[in-house]
Amino acid sequence: MITSFVAFTEEIDDVEAAVAEISEQLSKKSLHKNSIGLISCLADFLESGVVAALAQSLPFEIVGQTSIACAAPGSPGQQQLCLLVLTSDDVEFVAAHTDPITEEDPTPIAQSYAAATAGRSQKPSLIISYAPLLLNVGGDFLVKSINAASGGVPIFGSLAVDATMDYHDSQVIFSGAGSRNQMACVLVYGNVQPRFYLATISHEKVFKERGVVTASKGNQLQMINGAPVTEFLKNQGITPNEQGDYEGINSFPYLVDYNDGTDPVIRVMFAITPEGYAVCGGDIPVGAKLSIGYFDAEDILKTTSEKLGEITLEHDTSFILAFSCIGRYFTLGYEPKAETEKLRDAWGDSNVPYTFTYSGGEICPTHSQDDPEALANRFHNSTFIACVL
Repeated sequence: MITSFVAFTEEIDDVEAAVAEISEQLSKKSLHKNSIGLISCLADFLESGVVAALAQSLPFEIVGQTSIACAAPGSPGQQQLCLLVLTSDDVEFVAAHTDPITEEDPTPIAQSYAAATAGRSQKPSLIISYAPLLLNVGGDFLVKSINAASGGVPIFGSLAVDATMDYHDSQVIFSGAGSRNQMACVLVYGNVQPRFYLATISHEKVFKERGVVTASKGNQLQMINGAPVTEFLKNQGITPNEQGDYEGINSFPYLVDYNDGTDPVIRVMFAITPEGYAVCGGDIPVGAKLSIGYFDAEDILKTTSEKLGEITLEHDTSFILAFSCIGRYFTLGYEPKAETEKLRDAWGDSNVPYTFTYSGGEICPTHSQDDPEALANRFHNSTFIACVL
């Protein structure tokens, strides 16, 4: 069994005050044999030294990421540091981190996993992953690499982001320090049965016409139905302006069906190349079927609310770990706290500890449409995800 509790602070500049505030919130909580801390915060908390000081003050490892916003029960807003502490006598938490990841080479991930699992005969029941946001390494590659190293252990987590325009200060947190090119994971060993939930886009926001991917390279979508992507977009009424630019292209996501029996995933377009190819937020393999949709604030709140309604919290629920894409955050426009408030309304009276963090890409298993018990690890864009344990 896992016991959990949360702590938070908005104090960025006064390191002693921030650590004292967290310590006070944790002072009446009892730790069991094994403990881990999952942290999310603005990058400012790393720069000011709060995260390093907090790591020194705590008797357990902390692992996590930077974000543009996060929330926890009782916290006043979103611009803060949130800490979710997991502790147990019969469940173990093994923290691990990779060497720098500089290219799409699985070696650092495979070596880190091998070191973390050395001497153990059993696989972990769950991997909680925090990954860097890299320009030359895709989220799909990172997920596939962990999946291969672990032999298919369920993976749940996020890519780090921050509040800068190009996310240059996004960092993964491990041992009180931040890294822009290393991945950190928590391997959870024991009798745990996590439940996973995803909210993407409403069916009425998806155009009816479907296409088949006939040419692609990684996250570069090249041809649909044997023609350039721009032709498919044109058929949906999506055309460039007079300067040839596709304004707001990232508000038209692809709903991608891998044709393998698992639930479809969301892929967002970031840009259109001079060749007419779409640069997307994740891999789109040849043979996949896809449809184009569009996001707006109303649909984001609708899909999140509907998914929250599906989440049942039993008396023995230990914690909830939730992430939502930063694209959803920006789409909320003048109401950036609206999605957070939906969670507070849904979980505020449950007494179940949780943290909610905005991410640069979501990592969550999807269920098979043919076998509800079967899971496939997937990387997502513009998705709300939750792990309930």
